[in-house]
Amino acid sequence: MKQIALLTLKSTRNRKFTIFLTVLSIGLSVCLLLGVERIRTESRASFINTISDTDLIVGARSGPIQLLLYSVFRIGHATNNISWQSYQEIAEFPDVSWTIPISLGDSHKGYRVMGTSKAYFEHFRYGRKQSLQFKNGGVFDDLYDAVIGSEVAVKLGYDIGNSVVISHGAGDVSFIEHDDKPFKVVGILTPTGTPADQTIHVSLGGIEAIHIGWADGSAPSGLTISAAHARRLNLTPKTITAFLVKLNSPIATFKTQRAINQYKAEPLSAILPGVALQQLWELIGIAEKALIAVSVFVVVVGLFGMLTALMTSLNERRREMAILRSVGARPIHVFSLIIAEAILVTLLGIGVGVVLLYGLLVVAQPLLITQFGLFITISFLSLYEIMLIGLVLKAGVLAGIIPGWRIYRYSLNDGMTIKT
Repeated sequence: MKQIALLTLKSTRNRKFTIFLTVLSIGLSVCLLLGVERIRTESRASFINTISDTDLIVGARSGPIQLLLYSVFRIGHATNNISWQSYQEIAEFPDVSWTIPISLGDSHKGYRVMGTSKAYFEHFRYGRKQSLQFKNGGVFDDLYDAVIGSEVAVKLGYDIGNSVVISHGAGDVSFIEHDDKPFKVVGILTPTGTPADQTIHVSLGGIEAIHIGWADGSAPSGLTISAAHARRLNLTPKTITAFLVKLNSPIATFKTQRAINQYKAEPLSAILPGVALQQLWELIGIAEKALIAVSVFVVVVGLFGMLTALMTSLNERRREMAILRSVGARPIHVFSLIIAEAILVTLLGIGVGVVLLYGLLVVAQPLLITQFGLFITISFLSLYEIMLIGLVLKAGVLAGIIPGWRIYRYSLNDGMTIKT
């Protein structure tokens, strides 16, 4: 066995350039396979953890995915609003620990504007129960203060003190602007990888102020009320779009959900965010299967490259094998030599792929956070990733069987006679 190992090393050294290219090809394939798997698992975890430490999401009666889309991902529109009275009554339930009201319907240059309270910055959690952090500034205090997400700041070039004019409606283009009541940026959030990055946060009172005199979505026909005058008015919301609920104990989740779903004052829906997120991922998660399929095919191509390199070298190595036979090597030894060479090349390729993976993770991690808000952990290989590496190694051994069998047959037939 030791002799076969030494012969394998010497044989690969004699063909170092070809072996180098083969190892590099397998390394790149393994790097892509593990990279896609790491991004897939982290993306799924980031998606599932878009909102965490929240027990219920409450909105007007609708399907769970629709409610999740507009309340968490700011996609689509609510079927109806919730009265402020109903919100307050539910917030006073004995099992409720805290609530976060959400008011949607306006935008700024394609980004959604969300009215909320300071409880949002205090209680909202994402990922592994991570809280919102500020890159610059802080929470809104004034009626016309705004806190913007990291993507809004980067894409629009906003900084503390910039003016934000909110547009009516949630479309990318709006012909009605609340330019008589501009907001001032007082806080910029750090990247989270959640819709908070693409959201402009203002107070519920601010949302009410810009809509004074509006009826049924139409602008006031008479004189508008100035920003200064609006401060002196009662700006308690009449309705909100949805709200998040945290309970004192998870045991009360289903009881509270049932009570809200059977709420008699108005038709409401209370959903479990984790369950709705899982349902949504099942609808859109087909892309991850396509990524896995592509990366697997790339690995197969890399192993076929190794097979091709071994097969093309067989004819020129027949003399080498015949010499080994003449000094006492058996056909099984020659077969083992080729298999050992395939294992060595595959192992070297796997090692190169793992090194490339971690090198790319170190370089790409800050870029992924700032550009896409996706945090990729630099951790040891998971059991599933190790299993994938094991499958690649097995495939490499199988790829070596074909040339090994061919050289085995050659060594039986050739002896010391070399066919030309």
